[in-house]
Amino acid sequence: MLFNSYEFIFAFLPITFFIYFFLKSRKQNRASKIFLVLSSLFFYAWWNVLYLNIIIASIIFNYSIGKTLAGYNKEEHIVSKKTILTIGILGNALLLIYYKYLDFFITNINFVFDSNIELMHLALPLAISFFTFQQIAYLVDSYRGETKEYDFLNYALFVTFFPQLIAGPIVHHKEMMSQFIKPKNSSIDIDNIMAGLFIFSIGLFKKVVIADTFAIWTANGFDHSVTLTFAEAWIASLSYTFQLYFDFSGYADMAIGVALLFNIKLPINFNSPYRATSVQDYWRRWHITFGRFLRDYIYIPLGGNRKGMSRTYINLMITLLFAGLWHGAGWGFVIWGFLHGVALIINHKWKQLGFKMSLVLAWIITFFYINFTRVFFRANSLDDALKVLKGMFGVDGFSLYYDSFTYRYSLLYLFMAFIIVLLFKNSNELVKSLKKYYTFFITLFFTFALLQMLYFRIVGDKASEFIYFNF
Repeated sequence: MLFNSYEFIFAFLPITFFIYFFLKSRKQNRASKIFLVLSSLFFYAWWNVLYLNIIIASIIFNYSIGKTLAGYNKEEHIVSKKTILTIGILGNALLLIYYKYLDFFITNINFVFDSNIELMHLALPLAISFFTFQQIAYLVDSYRGETKEYDFLNYALFVTFFPQLIAGPIVHHKEMMSQFIKPKNSSIDIDNIMAGLFIFSIGLFKKVVIADTFAIWTANGFDHSVTLTFAEAWIASLSYTFQLYFDFSGYADMAIGVALLFNIKLPINFNSPYRATSVQDYWRRWHITFGRFLRDYIYIPLGGNRKGMSRTYINLMITLLFAGLWHGAGWGFVIWGFLHGVALIINHKWKQLGFKMSLVLAWIITFFYINFTRVFFRANSLDDALKVLKGMFGVDGFSLYYDSFTYRYSLLYLFMAFIIVLLFKNSNELVKSLKKYYTFFITLFFTFALLQMLYFRIVGDKASEFIYFNF
């Protein structure tokens, strides 16, 4: 079920909200949690009910491992605590490898050895990367003794809570579980409802009005053209850079907004990343919870920056290659991760040497480097990536001609996107500064976004999926 669908906005969300708080008002706290878990599983199964057995099995497996780690006693267990953690991480890794990477490995084996191993053609279970990483973090924290003894229902709610289930944020147990048991969160909070609807409306506006419009020019350039002129290539690449931002940050806003209706505060996942003046700064602002996971569970365990500069560079590269593969089984994602790893290494060396640069020049280099790497992230193949890059560097001609109306329209959208990401307050800042104007802005954003949804439903028959559903 999509946040930007009529089924979600006018049926699932209000029904779930009212039944949940009705049960809370009757002091049926456990029943309200059970209902929310079942509702979340229904939300998840809306795409394909066959996915359910995978996520339920994953929850049972990780809860069992986590509980064993949290209550570990040397005298009661045959195997070591580290072995139990290893089993848990391997179980999650094998699940990911089987469903997400197996065909990728087979394809490359066939290429290298000129073999003909048949592909599995497995359907990628929705959100598998998100709920798997979330639970791996839980297992590691349990191993470190940083988790409490949670019952199965609380754990299931932590994993399945529908606002963040499909595409994050990737939340820590300590950020979520305590909120579900706070007495003050058991009743409807008008302030949270107003703030939640406001930020949900911003996210809805980002998705259906901005991102879905950029998606048209992105597809034209990457998917529907054999060659691209200079203008066409830059419009395509910049369109995807902005499409991805407004699509994913829109989802994050909508997730945070919906969670607030239930008095749950999800962590902020974006902080104006296109204002970054270095790639390191960018990673502190973009998909913040994923960056936190990479830092706490990949980079630091590898040694971080504690073992000399050479080892630091290696750790950075491994972490970013891992980030690339997390997004998808393809060489484009690997190249994207490699390029970001290279940029972070240069960033560290630049600081070490004490070099300085004007903020304007630093922003220009950072933004357009990110835009350059996005080509590999978006392209369906390396040939498609090269097609776009050749156009961007004028290999197929420096013609600035583009269909007149479409050209002006796309340039206007790109100009406005730059203005929004650079000069406007982001959604986190707006929520803090516009509290007394909630009603007006909710009406404005929500009405405009719903009208746009109606248009897209008439033209395309269905609401568009979010990009990160594919990861």
